[in-house]
Amino acid sequence: MNGAEIISLCLFLFLLSLILLFDLGVFNKEEKDPDYKQSLIRTGIWVLLAFGFFVFLWFNGSVFHGIQNAEELRNLLGKYQERQPVQGNSFASTLEQYNHDLGLSFLNGYFVEYSLSMDNILVIILIFTSFKVERKYYHKVLFWGIIGAVALRALFIFIGTTLIQHFHWVLYIFGAFLIFSGTSMFIKRNEEESMDSDTHPVVRWLSKIFPLEKNFHEDRFFIRKENKNWITPLFLVLMVIEFSDLIFAVDSIPAVFSITRDPYIVFFSNIFAIMGLRSLFFLMEGIVDRFHYLKTGLAILLVLVGFKMLFPGFFERIGFSNTVSLFTILGILGGSILISLWVTGRREKSESIRE
Repeated sequence: MNGAEIISLCLFLFLLSLILLFDLGVFNKEEKDPDYKQSLIRTGIWVLLAFGFFVFLWFNGSVFHGIQNAEELRNLLGKYQERQPVQGNSFASTLEQYNHDLGLSFLNGYFVEYSLSMDNILVIILIFTSFKVERKYYHKVLFWGIIGAVALRALFIFIGTTLIQHFHWVLYIFGAFLIFSGTSMFIKRNEEESMDSDTHPVVRWLSKIFPLEKNFHEDRFFIRKENKNWITPLFLVLMVIEFSDLIFAVDSIPAVFSITRDPYIVFFSNIFAIMGLRSLFFLMEGIVDRFHYLKTGLAILLVLVGFKMLFPGFFERIGFSNTVSLFTILGILGGSILISLWVTGRREKSESIRE
């Protein structure tokens, strides 16, 4: 990691931290749950921020790697196994092409992550329900859950990048695993998920290490009792959410590696999707039961990116560029949501006529 990359990464994390703290401190002074309109606005703001970052990459993405000449650019593309620029182009036009590819790779990765985070939300709702968490504590748990997810995913991404650079065959393992995950999701798409808060692996593991307090103590994660530190059910909820995100990261991070090997773009796309997760949670919470075909769409998406990772040459030959990939992802996600809403609307209309 060179000096330009370190400075750019630190600045990026600093700005996002300020935005997240602003979201927590300004929007939630009264610990009040946002209504649907507020959640929609906040979700829109996070999406706009992601699009703003895409525009920045489109014009100035090379600043993250501090590229100064054509040789540095070729070495960088070779390092991350990205598409080489067209021979004979000037350095300026080559750099412009690189920036455009970088921006599109980010947008592709962002929509893949954002799509898969919707499935993550379904699990978070199930966790809150199983542990009987009061809604007024959702904000705090989600906030710390996001902080933990950012740290864990950063670790996963840079470990994954190192493995890919030294062992290229790891990509085929990732691709096969994505196909398996997508197929499994499709098969189980109509199964109703359940969770036992007492027998969850995280609960059993923590109970062997710390004394557990059975009752909630407002929004506290720990309490002091009998001269010992006890963990509360709210802390258990936080740990179960972190564990669940870890499981989702095993799918989502390899999915973005099918789009780009650049760890910074993989990281940025993950972070923007995660940072908007809290607002998206409150937006989807009341309407999630309408998205009957969302899991079908996500399953198709996972299988597609898995095949793209296994057979990159084939997808290049048929012209499956970043632009085509972007519209394909949007088509799968948007199609599954629209079909879900259409089917739900017809069902509700039919039920109202029978009544």
